Amino acid sequence: MSEPVHVLYIDDDPALARLVQKRLGRQGFVVEHAGDIAQGLARIDETGIDVVILDHYLASGTGLDVLAALKKRPVAPPVVYVTGSSEATVAVDALKAGAADYVLKSIGDEFFVLLSSAIDQSLEKARLHREKQRAEQEVRDARDRAEILLTEVNHRVANSLALVAALVRMQISAIAEPKAKDALAETQARISAIAGLHRRLYTSEDVRTVDLDAYISTLINELDTSMKAAGHASRIRTDLDALIVPTDKAISIGMIVTELVTNAYKYAYPGNAEGEVRIFIRREGDGSAVLRVEDDGIGWNGEGKPQGTGLGTRIVKAMATSLNTSIVYGNGVGGTRLTMDLPIGGSTSPN
Repeated sequence: MSEPVHVLYIDDDPALARLVQKRLGRQGFVVEHAGDIAQGLARIDETGIDVVILDHYLASGTGLDVLAALKKRPVAPPVVYVTGSSEATVAVDALKAGAADYVLKSIGDEFFVLLSSAIDQSLEKARLHREKQRAEQEVRDARDRAEILLTEVNHRVANSLALVAALVRMQISAIAEPKAKDALAETQARISAIAGLHRRLYTSEDVRTVDLDAYISTLINELDTSMKAAGHASRIRTDLDALIVPTDKAISIGMIVTELVTNAYKYAYPGNAEGEVRIFIRREGDGSAVLRVEDDGIGWNGEGKPQGTGLGTRIVKAMATSLNTSIVYGNGVGGTRLTMDLPIGGSTSPN
């Protein structure tokens, strides 16, 4: 170190304290002496002390009392513990209490050599500890900045997608052709599904995961409002287990639900007849879940040409492939039922 090391020696033996000051002074250390615990702690609080040499047996207590007091301070210098006791438990207790090093007291030259070495090692440990704390703080700061930036990105993306959805909705109102209106309505629903996920991400504490039941509930409410505005009279009922899923899987599940519910609204009950569409998500015990969408309409078993353009069916198959799963259709008697395993991989319920 370019500047002298300031050492505080806490010991109730003034003769030994003078000897320590003399011997360490020859090595370039600046040594101050405190005769009891209160005086030592007061000097430490004044700052300017680089390392403390602490005797075990003191008139007002033991060095362990000093270590306990230092632990309560946000910043404290490293401590080299010194005692004449040969009991190993004293050294162990001191090190557990926060001492950086331990030296057995004697009056020979070896004691001062060991003491000097312990001071150097304690200062090096303290330096490394400070650097580690600084590096960890820099990592935390960088992570916080990245999370803030990611939150802002999700916020902007959600707003932009909401604007696009609003423009599509305006276009729908300006078109008279029923098929064109339906196609644009489906497009708006798909955009809204993605926008809803980004809205949930920028309000979440952890952007890596999504509260699936809350996301799907919001998504379905928006679909219900949109479909009723388009003249579809079906009712919708949900029964969703609480699940936390990875973000990339949540968007695929959201797109699947959007397509399946939209198809049920449009085709299950011809002539806009009133009926019920049901959505279930059940958590399994092996890190997976089951999604089921069903209705009591005209029924379809997944075979043959789907109604409409078939784009929704292709989207569902593509999203299922991204999830490494597939759709199982019912027999088409008494309505349509679609079941899908969701391998959500170690997701946990918040309950």
